[in-house]
Amino acid sequence: MGAKRKSVPAGAAVAVVITAAMTAGLYACSGPAPAPQPSPRASTPQSPPAQGISPFTGLAAKPAPVLAVKIDNVPPARPHTGLGAADIVYVEQVEAGQTRLLAIYSSQTPRTVGPVRSARESDLELLRQFGRPALAYSGEQSALRPLINAAPLFALTPGDVPRAYFRGQDRPAPHNLYVRPERALAAVPKADKAKDIGFRFGAAPVGGKQVNEHTVRYPAARFTFTWSDTDKRWLVAIDGTPARTTDDGRAAARTVVVQNVDVRPSRFRDRGGNVTPYTETVGSGTALVLRDGRSHEARWSRPAADRGTTFTTPAGQPLTFAPGQVWIVLKGR
Repeated sequence: MGAKRKSVPAGAAVAVVITAAMTAGLYACSGPAPAPQPSPRASTPQSPPAQGISPFTGLAAKPAPVLAVKIDNVPPARPHTGLGAADIVYVEQVEAGQTRLLAIYSSQTPRTVGPVRSARESDLELLRQFGRPALAYSGEQSALRPLINAAPLFALTPGDVPRAYFRGQDRPAPHNLYVRPERALAAVPKADKAKDIGFRFGAAPVGGKQVNEHTVRYPAARFTFTWSDTDKRWLVAIDGTPARTTDDGRAAARTVVVQNVDVRPSRFRDRGGNVTPYTETVGSGTALVLRDGRSHEARWSRPAADRGTTFTTPAGQPLTFAPGQVWIVLKGR
């Protein structure tokens, strides 16, 4: 089933559709929707998003390939570049209690994303629900290479597509590697396009608790999400400092999901001898969904690696997200 990791000709030319996210109505309504807009009736919370609507954001978007980028997140790697254009941002625990980000792009293709760092075993399981996406990362330890070779994804390291990467001059290595998504995707024209991975978008669920701020703590990092009624977004702070990007201002999300998962030791270690954590994203558990200035208790379920992740209320009803960028914070329980 897996795609073999191999070098890809740097000169491959494939046009990449770049689509700006636009607000789209996703609520059930009576009466037909006016053409040529997608029918709101087809995008009820119980159904996958209608054609012309991104399954990752609930906003209008044309079908486009999925590119995942592994992003550095230690203090010398900040501020990030291109994070605001991501459809989904995953927060993952890595060695020594630090975190890295896995950003998912499809609706928009920024000119540059980074800083790019190495992949982890957990990424392979997490990305299975996207079909066969492209994964941009700086490299991997040799023991992990066979697993990446066997995984259903297109591996895009600087060795595979050298023209897609460059080193910045504003910070020291290894925190200065950046990828050009358009060049990376041009090398893998068979990368799967965005598909339903279980998210549902629509009107806010009833109930919940009013909350202005929520903090998620890792052993050596913390994320704080503060609701901005002006921006209608959760403003992101990392380690007590506002998270900003070099190209898009303040990092912010329309919906934040704190997904409680099992984090166990893997058989891998980093160069310093620290054990690499493995984040389990197949299974089920509890979650907290933040949207529109309120928090909602939720449950998540992903029965198999090649299946999407659904989020429901404690009563079992689909828990709808606010249309826009989604942050999924994978936190050990």
